Amino acid sequence: MKCVLCKTGESQPGTTTVTLERNHTVIVFKDVPAEVCENCGEYYLSEAVTKRIYQQAEEAAQRNAEVEVLRYAA
Repeated sequence: MKCVLCKTGESQPGTTTVTLERNHTVIVFKDVPAEVCENCGEYYLSEAVTKRIYQQAEEAAQRNAEVEVLRYAA
């Protein structure tokens, strides 16, 4: 897939780090499966992966975590 950000790179399967912030909670997800642009590094997550990290982020926010670093787990 052609990257929508840089318009020159092609995305390839890989992993990335995703950081989400909600109110006073910051969650960092490592090793998240994604399509990653070979040129600029922009990443694209599948719907299933996005749903999973949002679910885990919501759980962290409910625990009142200030900062949490998680390795992605399907």
